[in-house]
Amino acid sequence: MAEFVCLDPVPSDIAISQAAVPSHIQDIANNAGILPDELEIYGRNKAKISLAVRDRLKDQPLGNYVVVTGINPTPLGEGKSTTTIGLAQALGAHLNRRAFACIRQPSQGPTFGTKGGAAGGGYAQVIPMEDFNLHLTGDIHAVTAANNLVAAAIDTRMFHESKQSDSALFNRLCPEDSDGKRHFVPVMIRRLQKLGINKTNPNELSEDEIRKFVRLDIDPSTITWQRVLDVCDRFVRQVTVGKGKEENMPRETGFDISVASEVMAVLALTTSLEDMRERLGNMVIGMSRSGQPVTADDLGVGGALLVLMKDAIMPTLMQTIEHTPVLVHAGPFANIAHGNSSIIADQIALRLAGEDGFCITEAGFGADIGMEKFFNIKCRYSGLQPRCAVIVATVRALKMHGGGPPVVAGKKPDVVYREENLELVKAGCANLLHHVRNVAKYGVRCVVAINKFTSDTLSEVELVKSLCLEAGAFAAVLADHWAKGGAGAIDLANAVVAACGTAARDTTSTFRFLYPLDIPLKSKIESICVSMYGAGSVEYSELAERRLSAFTSAGYNNLPICIAKTQYSLSTDATLKGAPSGFKIFVRDVRVAVGAGFVYPICGDINTIPGLATRPGFYDVDYDFVSGRIVGLF
Repeated sequence: MAEFVCLDPVPSDIAISQAAVPSHIQDIANNAGILPDELEIYGRNKAKISLAVRDRLKDQPLGNYVVVTGINPTPLGEGKSTTTIGLAQALGAHLNRRAFACIRQPSQGPTFGTKGGAAGGGYAQVIPMEDFNLHLTGDIHAVTAANNLVAAAIDTRMFHESKQSDSALFNRLCPEDSDGKRHFVPVMIRRLQKLGINKTNPNELSEDEIRKFVRLDIDPSTITWQRVLDVCDRFVRQVTVGKGKEENMPRETGFDISVASEVMAVLALTTSLEDMRERLGNMVIGMSRSGQPVTADDLGVGGALLVLMKDAIMPTLMQTIEHTPVLVHAGPFANIAHGNSSIIADQIALRLAGEDGFCITEAGFGADIGMEKFFNIKCRYSGLQPRCAVIVATVRALKMHGGGPPVVAGKKPDVVYREENLELVKAGCANLLHHVRNVAKYGVRCVVAINKFTSDTLSEVELVKSLCLEAGAFAAVLADHWAKGGAGAIDLANAVVAACGTAARDTTSTFRFLYPLDIPLKSKIESICVSMYGAGSVEYSELAERRLSAFTSAGYNNLPICIAKTQYSLSTDATLKGAPSGFKIFVRDVRVAVGAGFVYPICGDINTIPGLATRPGFYDVDYDFVSGRIVGLF
């Protein structure tokens, strides 16, 4: 293993990554306790981990479960991924604990947009960052293909139903074989069972049963399923399909970014291939004209979706720059989806870590969305209980929340962000302290990680620490992992070890959810808006009211809530900084992700596919033919 040396000044992320010498991924797996036959190698730097390792270790005690979250960020991000990796490096490479980082696969949208990749940064990153930030092992492409297969099946089915009689549809769906016999394939049996038709011989169906079987009778106005692609593209938010000469069935629809697909959410929340098959088949794309939910299995596509996703269910093993293991899996955004890596990756990491080890998992964006969904959705489905939540904050973001000028990507920060200003820091801590208090509502210890910037002063850092401790944080620690790797996060690691140890010994404080599932959907939405965000009231559009009523009638009222809103504010107004209170939340639409298992209110001006800025990051990305390396990724 090459000696790990941090340079000063710190080079670019890609320069650090390309200067590093990764261990062979088989060696990383061996050290992590993964057997050779539990690994599918993709070159020397990455590999898929079979779910068999989890089954083999099913009786192994679980490790300490730690979630890394953050305050409401600036558009530049506050180093949550960097802190996740730095903490794992400190635990594994410096404190000699068994430690695994579990993070999401980044979308190519922000990678080629404004924010850049998500491998961490400086001397706390996943390597090679080019592999990590681009195609990796193809999981997002599998999600895209599966999602768009459903979209094609929807429009195709409506087209054929509009052109054919019941008998013609039946003859094409169940054609005679060479012996003159008809057969139902397994996905058709699922539809028959849903209809209450307990027959397995197609020739035994009555005319009425044939009509029910072949006619989905989808109401186009109720279709919520959209096509996806893994780039930022504002011009496909609203499109018209079906205008071809043969089709002539125009319909208004749109595109989402791939990581907002329900297929991605299913990948992140599933626990096995069998569970994934049920979830994919149960995904609801809209309603029939009689008000019945239409699912992927009704379209006949559920089994094909599983085939497309069967390899994606395996987490990808990579490594940090200090050769500690990283599990990369799934990639839902937290502002427009539930924003967490997979349950499966966390389960595997916790078993491999063992009783004294650590699984460090990241929740997207601020604690108001990523952490809230981690607790109320992910932990609800996994049954896992975290012992510690790390909230990442920067002095820069605190100054912004305290009234500093906007932080804009690509522009030099205002002088206020480069000089000491205790007044702005103190005012901006209102946002951080709101999140600290929110963590306590779940019965979880909170450690604040102040991600160090070179412009931070000792007085600013000490002020943040003291305010956090007064608000009830277990600890507040300065972390310098970006510049020093795991060595710069040793204090943070020790604080996390202490918090987890205290939690393990404390039998009086237990993890709890924010709301029960058996209350009305509106009550759950309002619980999040009031308790987590600080809202004073919630209002609903006519469309949202109508859909909430329909979802309740369809039996979806016992699902948890996944609110889509801006990540830049506790409110739904991205310009409202700090810790506002008493504001109004407007729910303009509500969707349901039955397969993933949540109801999805859309609040404020949030788009499910981002746009590109005037100068996106792709301007800098190129290939150096001399070195044979990618340049310009960040």
